[in-house]
Amino acid sequence: MSSATAQSSRKPRKQRRVYQIQKPNGQLSPRVQAVGPERFGIVAIDVAKKRSRLLLANFYGTVLMPPCTVEHERGTLSAAIDKVRALIREHDLRDVVVAIERTGDYHRPIQRAFAAAGFETRIVHPLTTKQFRLPADPGNKTDDTDLAAIVRAVTQGFGLLEPVWPDLYVKIQLLRRHRRDLVDKSTLVENQIRATLHAAMPGFEATFTHLWQCPAALAIARVHSSAADILNAGADGLRTLLKEAGVAPRDETISRVLDWARNAPQGHHLGDIQRRIFKALDDDRREKARQIAALEVDLAGLAVQTPYALSLAIPGVNLVTVADLAGEMGPIQFYADAGCITGRAGLVPSRYQSDRVDCSGPLVKRANRRLRAVLMQTATNLVHCNNTYKARAEAWRRQRKDDRWIRVKIAKSFSRLLFAMVAGRQIFPHPALQPRHYVMGKLLEFLTQHKATPDILRAHLEALCDQLPARARAAEAPPLHERLHEITSRRAHGPRPLAEILPIVLARLQVIESTPRSEDPS
Repeated sequence: MSSATAQSSRKPRKQRRVYQIQKPNGQLSPRVQAVGPERFGIVAIDVAKKRSRLLLANFYGTVLMPPCTVEHERGTLSAAIDKVRALIREHDLRDVVVAIERTGDYHRPIQRAFAAAGFETRIVHPLTTKQFRLPADPGNKTDDTDLAAIVRAVTQGFGLLEPVWPDLYVKIQLLRRHRRDLVDKSTLVENQIRATLHAAMPGFEATFTHLWQCPAALAIARVHSSAADILNAGADGLRTLLKEAGVAPRDETISRVLDWARNAPQGHHLGDIQRRIFKALDDDRREKARQIAALEVDLAGLAVQTPYALSLAIPGVNLVTVADLAGEMGPIQFYADAGCITGRAGLVPSRYQSDRVDCSGPLVKRANRRLRAVLMQTATNLVHCNNTYKARAEAWRRQRKDDRWIRVKIAKSFSRLLFAMVAGRQIFPHPALQPRHYVMGKLLEFLTQHKATPDILRAHLEALCDQLPARARAAEAPPLHERLHEITSRRAHGPRPLAEILPIVLARLQVIESTPRSEDPS
């Protein structure tokens, strides 16, 4: 083998990470050098719910405005900004940053006020403030000592710039977190329902493998509060009850309920009260389920407007997962590579090194917990639904690897695949895409299950068309042709909006499929 061939076959050497003392998005050194430390101002703000404490100092730490309290009202905020501007002119400060300690969402009003006034706002993490306060004021925590710590943190490069997310991603984040909150609350209500049912009719809820997917069981529990009531109603009474509730009566279900009632132990003696509690909880569960379904349709419409929609081609990824990823990761251009995704999620081991001692520990504690949860949940889905990742997980289990270690490995592998697809805006051959799922078909099935209206269905499909690269559109058309043929070949029973929508979507796919190669976005 010639030396030229050997050099070309070698993998490119990975560029070593530049050693930095300051955070990359917190560096101020070039700007301080340009104007001089005495001409560089720092406005430190310690935030509370209704008011904040404010301080102005230069880069050396010389206090130019003593700490003062500012109420979170338009007039007082405007007066505080005018005062800061006057002091900037008085002390001839040529560059100024505003450093605000992050406090949930309570710091947002004052951050928006200074940003609207033209100031550059930076965020200081509360843990950073604590670490810079302890050496100077151990055992003494006040608003003023926090202000001094904020100034010290900013001078050392820990006043960080926050990237500005487009409104589309902010909407996705707000809605997906609201959905997650509703799901958690719904789970609590379901546990309460099971406990209430067990108290009134012991063993009834265990008779059904999937209680929430069996409307007949819930309809019976809303009317009858004991096994004796069910036996008195009999098969005919249960059948009539289910018909009145709009549930198709199945002999198998009725037989199962009667078999349970014949052998059931005595329930709570106040069964009517238990049934009343159950009905109230079940109404709450149904309302939450309705809200969750509506949110999922809205999230699907927003998610398909982002390049994250291309990840639907991966088996094990659905519309909810796409919305979760887009809402917590944000625009993909904020990440230099896939390692930045897992680094932000804290999917890296902690490390302790001193002299010749070098130990790795569990995952780092400081991380974006919501992003970590989304990636780990996605890894769990992939282990169950993706053939490639399922095979990897089984191989690692045979090697006696811990399940948590397996999930982290799969999350890191998925992050690399996701970054390549979303950043490159392309769908390419990969072992994890065997068999490849069709993104249009996945969206169509999701919206059909959620009973979306024809207008929503068409708008979502057209938005997804715009995200598909030209080379992928050709592969997406045949399954839609088959679905259209299946719909049109059946006898007409009522309105069939898909028969009108699919030709429009197919026309768009075919128009872009014929785009010249030079205009191929992939």
